[in-house]
Amino acid sequence: MHASEGHEGIILVADDNEANRELLSALLSTEGYQVVCATDGQQALKHVDSGSIDLVLLDVVMPRPTGFEVCLAIKSKPETRLIPIVLLTSLNSDSDRITGIMCGADDFLNKPVNKHELMARVQSLLRLKQFTDELDNAETVLSSLALSIEAKDPYTEGHCDRLSKYSVLLAEKLGLPEDLRVALRRGGLVHDIGKLAVPERILLKPGPLTPEERRIMEQHTIAGERICAPLRSFRNVLPIIRHHHEKWDGSGYPDGLKGEQIPLTARILQITDIYDALTTDRPYRKALSREKAFAIMREEVKRGWWDWSILDEFEAVSHGCEPMLSDKVR
Repeated sequence: MHASEGHEGIILVADDNEANRELLSALLSTEGYQVVCATDGQQALKHVDSGSIDLVLLDVVMPRPTGFEVCLAIKSKPETRLIPIVLLTSLNSDSDRITGIMCGADDFLNKPVNKHELMARVQSLLRLKQFTDELDNAETVLSSLALSIEAKDPYTEGHCDRLSKYSVLLAEKLGLPEDLRVALRRGGLVHDIGKLAVPERILLKPGPLTPEERRIMEQHTIAGERICAPLRSFRNVLPIIRHHHEKWDGSGYPDGLKGEQIPLTARILQITDIYDALTTDRPYRKALSREKAFAIMREEVKRGWWDWSILDEFEAVSHGCEPMLSDKVR
């Protein structure tokens, strides 16, 4: 049972002192929380890896490994880093608190623990975890919806996942910060989510689109931005969704942006999107070789469509990533 249900939640108490464990367990159980105990760092990590822990009360001075080391290990893993951790300590020096902050601790409690302070902090952190869990669930739903669009066309199988990987590789090559790399990973997955608003007769039409059908299709970038806008964690993803069909010369859509008016992240995604389309089987042609794909894209750069510097960087990255870049259904 999780923290979203009243005062209930699963709390891990990790302390090598039996009396401390019993005291904390009694206090928390009285308030309706389910308590799991660990006597050392290794046991604590095993419980966290089980995937059922909502919050950790962690003694700093513990054997195998220390509380600081356990905290750092939990916060270093994507699947557990959002679990709130309260460090319990009798150490009062500034350096110890700084160490705890550097390890990712969410809060501190001094021993002996005050019952009312303990409950206030536990309730506050569990509310915060509920919000982050709901946010994570919303992102999962969006990604699932995006993949459902991809699944309608057998020729696009794996497309979103490849774009996500290609874009992050290129972002790393360009030295982009972590928040933009995360945005590109997400953008690769959901960039076409606005196609949910496009009728299937248009989306899956085998032949050329009429001018009216093309106008409807081009609205998918705006629809996608609107779908994802409520998620604040997607603020860096929205420009990717809206602008990945712009062109360097201003002839793209939906806003006709030119050159560096097009967000860098959108330019990164569009280069990888075009590459993937050229090197994947389509109903009207077989997949092109890597060399042929880049030759075509260079011709399109000459027409003023794409950012030549981004293309150069992606071609350089692709040389060292042949296994991943060629891992496609042919």
